[in-house]
Amino acid sequence: MRLPGEQLVLDTNVLVHLLRKKGAAGALIEQEYAIGARRPRALVPVVVKGELKSLAFQFGWGPEQQLGLDSLLAQLPTVDISSSLVIGAYARLDQLSRQSGHSMGKNDVWIAAVAHVQSAVLLTTDKDFDHLSPAHLRVEFIDPEKLKKGII
Repeated sequence: MRLPGEQLVLDTNVLVHLLRKKGAAGALIEQEYAIGARRPRALVPVVVKGELKSLAFQFGWGPEQQLGLDSLLAQLPTVDISSSLVIGAYARLDQLSRQSGHSMGKNDVWIAAVAHVQSAVLLTTDKDFDHLSPAHLRVEFIDPEKLKKGII
């Protein structure tokens, strides 16, 4: 298992891979990071759950896929974003991003804020958080090109 004992926060794209039944990317992520069995449990910011529900509609997922999504989301602890610590981290990280010339999606700033407050490693397959790492955020990047080839 990679990053044993580390608290993980899951980005939306990681969960999309875990939910897709075709391809081996989700299975490889599960195998390498033991998402379902790891302790402490991987965390999911509430905004990620909202993004996933929206994506399910956008992708035209049927009832069976929607149930699979709901089942996975029910298994993973949700982190609320309304605490003063998360709100403060959001404001600081948004300002740091703007000052460094990076435009982040607002949900990504919330996700980063949750990972920051939880002192967690953010597991992602995109580079949206690179400018914050490692000074303000610990990021574990899974290269999607390598993932397609069955390696992490």
